[in-house]
Amino acid sequence: MTGIDHVTQATYLAAAVLFIFSLRWLSTPKTARRGVMAGVLGMTAAIIGTVLHPDIVSFKWIVVALVVGTVAGIPLAMVPLTAVPQRTALSHAFGGLAAGLVGTAKYMLWLQDGALTPFRTVAIVVEVLLGYLTFTGSLMAAGKLQEVLPTRPITYRNQNLLNFALLAVAIVSGLYLVARPETWQLFPVVVVLSLAFGVLLILPIGGADMPTVISLLNSYAGLSAVAMGFVLENKLLITAGALDGSSGFILSVIMCKAMNRSFTNVLFGAFGQAATAQAAAEARAVKSATARDVADLLENASSVAVVPGYGMAVAQAQHRVRELYDQLARRGIDCKFAIHPVAGRMPGHMNVLLAEAEVPYTALSEMDDINPDMPQVDVVIVVGANDVVNPAARHDTASPIFGMPIINADRAKTVIAIKRTMNPGFAGIENELYYADNCLMAFGDAKAVLGDIVKALSVEGGIH
Repeated sequence: MTGIDHVTQATYLAAAVLFIFSLRWLSTPKTARRGVMAGVLGMTAAIIGTVLHPDIVSFKWIVVALVVGTVAGIPLAMVPLTAVPQRTALSHAFGGLAAGLVGTAKYMLWLQDGALTPFRTVAIVVEVLLGYLTFTGSLMAAGKLQEVLPTRPITYRNQNLLNFALLAVAIVSGLYLVARPETWQLFPVVVVLSLAFGVLLILPIGGADMPTVISLLNSYAGLSAVAMGFVLENKLLITAGALDGSSGFILSVIMCKAMNRSFTNVLFGAFGQAATAQAAAEARAVKSATARDVADLLENASSVAVVPGYGMAVAQAQHRVRELYDQLARRGIDCKFAIHPVAGRMPGHMNVLLAEAEVPYTALSEMDDINPDMPQVDVVIVVGANDVVNPAARHDTASPIFGMPIINADRAKTVIAIKRTMNPGFAGIENELYYADNCLMAFGDAKAVLGDIVKALSVEGGIH
């Protein structure tokens, strides 16, 4: 090994260590910023170590890629927090596309040079399969999250059978390529079937499952990076991909557990397909409340719980929520935030929004921690959440969300639900909570409604 080789391996080792510490620090809010910086430094070290490698003789395409990536990356980084889930899905799509393109290029080069071995072909086939299905699957997820595609599950007869048949053909074609790498005619078949499978895999998945789907696609992208590492004979890619793939898979397991559902049910269960029948249900009466009514209730409360949801993100109401928290704290009223694991459109969505508004992390409570205390809570304010507080999950066996753990907001003494309209949530399911005797509806934009409540509380004790 030359001196440059030693430097390259040293930077790769440093990058791998930084990636591990990054994941560790990102698991706790107190060290999350440190985790982000560790990840950035790790990737910087990986790039430096790669460009120093003696096998690289031209920087032309590296510079082009850096320029294109920077030009595309800056606007993507500037999206509002409401668009972070779909931006994350796009990031997974780019990662999958990169893996697929690298695998395609390597297959063509090695085929031309006669250097295709069975091991190399296996790595390429796995890389291409996972890379391209991650690419199209992530694009479909981003489209559903952005609502340019229908958020409801799109199903048809024998859908799962067709999906498995396509995947089986792709795998068999890949195995034949391993046995006879020179049979290049089958390679486009693997590519096209992988792209098609990514589309068909996401079509039957409803909006409420998108957080789990995003973390699962993250896992696929990581595994495709592992395969790419074997193709490129790059140990750091293997390590980083394994970390990415395993962490995404673990997160998916945690989220499936939070919804009391299995992977097979998420991927093939068409969650939310009962929405059409429920949407046709006869309208029922609800009780509404003004900002002054809510302020009066809060003035006389000793404990309050806020349940944030995607509606809070859409309205950009997190700063108003923080103002409400400050008003309650000044009065000595205990205020907690009840966080459901799958609230919003991506893992940790509500935590990110509340952190942006500088809500103290100590005020956040996980679902399992706060549910036992709900009967003692005087007022629960549901800000744009829908499916994660729907009591139907506990008793309605016909509901698509039956069995999913929810935040037991209905068991509090009083519930204030802030919504624009009575339209169902992302899963398309009518919420029984809004018709409960202890629930009041505060209709309007969450940011405006919360602002009015804060103003009402600011006026001499909140009452005239």
